[in-house]
Amino acid sequence: MKTNFPFLIISLLILTVSCGKKDELTAKKDELAKLKQEAAALRSTIESLEKEIGMLDPEFGITNRKSVLISTIKPEKAHFEHFVEATGSVLSKKDVNISGEVSGRIQEVLAVEGMRVNKGQVLARIDAEAIQRNIEEVEKQLELAVILFEKQERLWKQQIGTEIQYLETKNRKETIEKNLASLKTQESRTVVSAPFNGTVETVLVRTGELVQPGTPLFHFVGESDLFIEADVSERYLGILNKGDSVEIYFPSVKENFRTKVSAVGGVINQNNRTFKVEVFLPNLQFAKPNMISVLRIKDYENINAVTVPNYLILQDSKGDYVFTVENNVSKKRYIKRGMTYKETTEVLEGLSGEEVLVDKGFREVGDNFNVNITQ
Repeated sequence: MKTNFPFLIISLLILTVSCGKKDELTAKKDELAKLKQEAAALRSTIESLEKEIGMLDPEFGITNRKSVLISTIKPEKAHFEHFVEATGSVLSKKDVNISGEVSGRIQEVLAVEGMRVNKGQVLARIDAEAIQRNIEEVEKQLELAVILFEKQERLWKQQIGTEIQYLETKNRKETIEKNLASLKTQESRTVVSAPFNGTVETVLVRTGELVQPGTPLFHFVGESDLFIEADVSERYLGILNKGDSVEIYFPSVKENFRTKVSAVGGVINQNNRTFKVEVFLPNLQFAKPNMISVLRIKDYENINAVTVPNYLILQDSKGDYVFTVENNVSKKRYIKRGMTYKETTEVLEGLSGEEVLVDKGFREVGDNFNVNITQ
């Protein structure tokens, strides 16, 4: 049998090298684990000594305190504005109920809810048969009265007959003419028309119903003379005035624009302690009655204000404060806050605007903490 000695020798060499490397790796891992144990024990000893020394020497404790990782921002020196926000609704000064002016049965209803109509467009018709019969009768009476008057007038011009006879025929003719005009006016009112351009919001009658003068037939809203009405807290009474600038935002269509306060109510609602504010609304294609809007009415501004984000302001028994950074050490700085709007607060005292404020990590620091500023 033939033996392959070269192959056997190579295999033994590879096995020997592999075992050697494995023994060396194991030794290094054991050494690393031993050093970590020694480091942990040494770290624990150091921390214990630092605590003991810090209790005996406070300055040493402050100096050796661990640095807190933070980020920083600067106060803003900007034009600060404060707004009163209120929810309003679009209304129309031409929001009316169209009522019947004559008695009769509804003959035809031409309008439907949501229908946009022009001024003079017919909305409904009331049966005018009785009025028309009266008109025909009075017209015949008028024909006779005119004939009698004309004859009496000719006789009077010829000085035949008395003045009383002439005046009686004249008065009878004029009375019948007025009666006829009145009946024709009633006849015209049997046709119910739109008083101005607008939308039929609600149809309150049906064909065949009997109506009387004053019976509501339609709820009708005009397209012009729109305004916005909002309820504002009574604490702003005397601050908001007619002519103040207002920013209007319509959430449904995501549109905004500026306008002015057109009227300020003087009566406080006992239920919610608010007063009415009316805002002028120009003709806008998208504006519809009863649309919801948000009013932002400016009641305060400071063109050279120092402002900081609201979340940076903390509070203790002495008042409001923020943390500033000086030479990598945090400092508690007490401030006097002014107005707050949304996420920004005006600072009246305590900051000049040149300071560096602790931003991220502001809740982990305290007065005279060492800090490490990250970018």
